[in-house]
Amino acid sequence: MQETGIRIAAATPADEADWRRLFAAYCAFYGVSPGEGTVAEVWRRIVTPGDSTKALVARDGQGRALGICNYVLHAYTWGTSAICYLEDLFTVPEARGQGVGRALIGTLVGMGREQGWDRVYWHTAEDNATARTLYDKVAGGRDGFVRYVIRL
Repeated sequence: MQETGIRIAAATPADEADWRRLFAAYCAFYGVSPGEGTVAEVWRRIVTPGDSTKALVARDGQGRALGICNYVLHAYTWGTSAICYLEDLFTVPEARGQGVGRALIGTLVGMGREQGWDRVYWHTAEDNATARTLYDKVAGGRDGFVRYVIRL
């Protein structure tokens, strides 16, 4: 996504401080506090080669981190290709509306096409109107499924 001045790259160990800052802001938005042990474990998985949990980092032309996209690749029972769950997408408030989220999703979709994934999917809070406006544009609307959760 060079044309917008936004650079998207896979997270590396050098991105840890920026990723932690953005992930903390994402968690605060949703009112969750996963705890340092959980955050450290998620980061460890992101940078461990071969792990299914990964992240992308969006940066502007000056190298400032503008957003993150955490995702999980996994098998599924309706096909033989991997599918991608886009678990967390966050952009700093001052960069919203400037194409950062779209660039992160676009990069993930491009990776999926190159690597032969079957689909990229995600969910968001029903009242997250800002994100849903973008998601309706890039995905062409919802797929009609309703999510149910049993907390354990």
